[in-house]
Formats: sequence, C-alpha cells, structure tokens
Amino acid sequence: MRDALLVGVWRFTVPIPQGIWRRHLHEGGDLGFMSQEDHQVRNYVVQELPRAGKPLSPESIARALDLPLSQVADILAKLERHMTFLYRNPRGEVAWAYPVTVDQTPHRVTFSTGEQVYAA
Repeated sequence: MRDALLVGVWRFTVPIPQGIWRRHLHEGGDLGFMSQEDHQVRNYVVQELPRAGKPLSPESIARALDLPLSQVADILAKLERHMTFLYRNPRGEVAWAYPVTVDQTPHRVTFSTGEQVYAA
C-alpha cells in the first residue's frame, strides 16, 4: 500500500487506503495551497527522515529532488507556516514531517522495512 496513509494506534501504524483518505480529505480538508512540488517535498521528507535518522538540510532535499534550492526553501517555509506538515530546527533542517520525527519523543514507530523513528 504505497499510497496508504499511516495512522498511529497505540504502538502500531494502521494503513488507510488512498481511496478512503482522499475522499475524507475532499469532504473536510483543503490542501489547495499545495502545488505538485509542495507534495513532492513533503512526501520526500516523510519517507527520508526514517532512513536518514537525522534532520534533512534544504540542500540535501533540493539535490535529491532536482529542484532549485530557493524553491525548496520557499516550499519548506510555506509548509511550516501552515503548521501541519513539518518543523525545521534552528539550523533550518527538517526535523519532523508529520507523522515522523528524528527528535526524541515518547513514541517510537517501527516500519515493516525495519526502519525505526520517533512519531511526531
């Protein structure tokens, strides 16, 4: 379920199929402010934080996605401003992207791939 939304329930994550969460999103949420590149950056940091195990710099994100650094910086600022998707540390690196974080929290998640990360 590559496009599933993972919902945390106690110590487990439960995949919600894309058809269900997209329908719910259209009924009550508005992500109209997000461009295709915004989604690309957000999806990348959510997938990469558990792999990296450390905050992601804007430079590393731009390089990985082949986007201009200035565009990535603008996207990160926009996503952080909406206080829903990500948080950057004082160095400007992405430290968490909901639902994962590399900052220590009381909540740990282990993915089926074996990757472990803290939950945001």
